[in-house]
Amino acid sequence: MAQVAFDTLQATEDLETVGMSREHARAISLIVRRSHEVADVATKADIADVKRDIADVRKDMDTRFEKVDAQFADIRKDMDTRFEKVDVQFADIRKDMDNKLEKLGLSLTIKMGGMIGFLVVSIGLMLKYLR
Repeated sequence: MAQVAFDTLQATEDLETVGMSREHARAISLIVRRSHEVADVATKADIADVKRDIADVRKDMDTRFEKVDAQFADIRKDMDTRFEKVDVQFADIRKDMDNKLEKLGLSLTIKMGGMIGFLVVSIGLMLKYLR
């Protein structure tokens, strides 16, 4: 904390001009000086220093939070990009599965048709030989 300025010589001279003896003036000056040295009182300058320190800390915190916000924004962009890629991959997988299921359905239809045709021909031949 800043010390309060106290000029003991000036105080002694001032007290002497009002008619006090030199010894009394010195004693009073020393008492006042010691009281100022011991006093733990904040001055306006001390309070202003603390306010400046607080303002500096706030500015520093604001700057750091802005950096953190920017980092979060970058992470969100990265995640969005990655999710878009995953969505594209899922869409490709769905297309592939749809194509494979369509081919499988067509293949099963052809096989079933062939089997039914074979059964019809077989039954027709059996009926022809059984008559």
